[in-house]
Amino acid sequence: MRRPGAWPEGSRCGRENHPPKRCMCRPSDLLKAPVNLRRELLLTACALGMLPSAFAQRRSDSVEGRFGKLDGMRFDQLPFQDAIKVVHGDGKRQIAVFSDPNCGHCKRVDKDLKALGNVTVHVFLYPVLGEDSSAKARNLWCGGRDRAAAWEAWIEKGAEPASSAGGCDTSALQRNAALGRRLGIRGTPALVFGDGTFVPGAIPVRWIEQLLATGRS
Repeated sequence: MRRPGAWPEGSRCGRENHPPKRCMCRPSDLLKAPVNLRRELLLTACALGMLPSAFAQRRSDSVEGRFGKLDGMRFDQLPFQDAIKVVHGDGKRQIAVFSDPNCGHCKRVDKDLKALGNVTVHVFLYPVLGEDSSAKARNLWCGGRDRAAAWEAWIEKGAEPASSAGGCDTSALQRNAALGRRLGIRGTPALVFGDGTFVPGAIPVRWIEQLLATGRS
């Protein structure tokens, strides 16, 4: 049995020597599916965090110098009104996460952040995996007043968000899509820390903790 908080068996994600760009869900992975392989299978692989690695690996316990900064924008300039705000503990540390509701790597990062505690997570809904992801994003944003509770229920328990009523304002999702294009986000998760460090993909929890500490300094 996989221990709580562990990555799926067979996944290299969450290891220090595995590049984060392969620990993300990207629409290009679906487009590259061979004719004899149903796209649904690739969606499943992405959701479970088991896409193969195709990049060189580096070994280090430190995250220092591995990632760049946001281009032309500070962390405090992000449009947080367009994100779902989830507070764990005292919420003093800050992180923004661009997430697809069906992305397995996003779910893993979300659970890691909850386990770390004392962090405010700004979840920018960023559906890239097809219409089902887009529908879930709309329902999460429009399904009720407590978006954070709906997000956590879906991430932790797989509780489907309630269908949104007609007339809901989804312009925030459109702005998120435009912001993601501006920032060059091609897959999920994409992490932005308080000091502006930008990480395109899931990373080990110890790196997240290091970057959260740096973001507060």
